[in-house]
Amino acid sequence: MAASKNISLGRIVVLYGGQSGEREVSLKGGRAVLAALQAKGLDAHGLDLGPGWIAELEVLQADHVFIVLHGAGGEDGTVQGALECMGLSYTGSGVLASALAMDKLRCKQLWQGINLPTAGFALLHKDSDWTALLAELGGEVMVKPASEGSSLGMAKASSGAELEAAWAAADAFDSVVIAERWLSGAEYTVAILNGRPLPVIKLETDRPFYDYEAKYLADDTRYICPCGLSAADEKAMQTLALDAFSSMGCHGWGRVDVMMTADGQARLLEVNTVPGMTDHSLVPMAAAAAGLSFTDLLIEILQTSIQDAAQSPAPKVAGELA
Repeated sequence: MAASKNISLGRIVVLYGGQSGEREVSLKGGRAVLAALQAKGLDAHGLDLGPGWIAELEVLQADHVFIVLHGAGGEDGTVQGALECMGLSYTGSGVLASALAMDKLRCKQLWQGINLPTAGFALLHKDSDWTALLAELGGEVMVKPASEGSSLGMAKASSGAELEAAWAAADAFDSVVIAERWLSGAEYTVAILNGRPLPVIKLETDRPFYDYEAKYLADDTRYICPCGLSAADEKAMQTLALDAFSSMGCHGWGRVDVMMTADGQARLLEVNTVPGMTDHSLVPMAAAAAGLSFTDLLIEILQTSIQDAAQSPAPKVAGELA
């Protein structure tokens, strides 16, 4: 169910841009969100996140903030914390949940601790025994910067030399780098909106994996919805995604990525607390499959965040994992 329609949206500021490696994606998605809100007749304004953004936001006299920032400095709890201090409601998850979801290492450690399925992994550093680590993880791995999105800095490795080179490349993005056991099954994504999962989307690409180009630039990436799973299997994946989402205290909206092993077992990849909003983005696709227009999706995200803020006497940062 959508949030109550009698919630006043007031003046909305769309925060986008920033200085992370995902700036261009954020600019594109933020402008799409801003245009849709303005076309709806709402009092919406855009703000590119720069050094003086807090002062600029105060000048704009925002009632609510729609966050369309990705990566470090926007999706990791930093901006969320500043908005908490300013007393402004904002879309998406709070400070702690945002920070946890952004950190793939601690996210996977949390899932391991509560027995949610995620692929085996290892923390990499300059003195790692590359050959031994590779053998421990099955001989083929995906190397990932722990706190980057949009597949930036990711690479596949199947030899000790490739693993070391992949670590060095990923280290340029983040000093914390992990290697994850290679998953050879199908890839899926589950959008979450206001506590409910949207239809599952299956992702297919002819590239070695679903990388930055496949996500944002290629026209031959295939988004399959209905996803081809049986009704029971799709429901099980949606339940798993909700469990993963709630395990970190996430709320409002987001997206959970899942891959299958060769024998068809689901493994959690990551949670995105501020998914993309470009014309290649997955949450708007899932919303459309559920009968929601892009504008309907935006309004529900806003209404849910405002309703949550009104019902919560304490900041979102408090007790998110309780």
